[in-house]
Amino acid sequence: MRAFHFAFKVKDIQSTRKFYVEILGCKEGRSTESWIDFDFFGNQLSAHLSDNFPELDYCGKVDGVHVPIPHFGCLLAKNEFKRVQKKLETANIDFVIKPQKRYEGKVGEQMTMFVFDFSGNPIEFKSFVNDSEVFSE
Repeated sequence: MRAFHFAFKVKDIQSTRKFYVEILGCKEGRSTESWIDFDFFGNQLSAHLSDNFPELDYCGKVDGVHVPIPHFGCLLAKNEFKRVQKKLETANIDFVIKPQKRYEGKVGEQMTMFVFDFSGNPIEFKSFVNDSEVFSE
């Protein structure tokens, strides 16, 4: 599968670099004074400076839990999910949605957790019990 590219807004480059490189361990790519690229678990993120941040809407309801929309994230292997969880806990990052199991015993069973980066962007990390069920109905 080819990498996914996502461009999003951030409040400043310094705190963005701290969150994605120092805390999550993402490799930094190219950058200027107004944007910075990261290898986000095999995907390309491009963070661009902005001062226009619309209010989040918790209109998403997944397995009974309201989630912030819009959000982005990635699918991780179980051990990588645990490693990211530990990094976030060590850095005292508050969970918007604490690490939890979703759809237990059903098709699509997964671990999930949500955090905000330092610009307030919601990020979801997931780990499916069975990767073949990612797109199952």
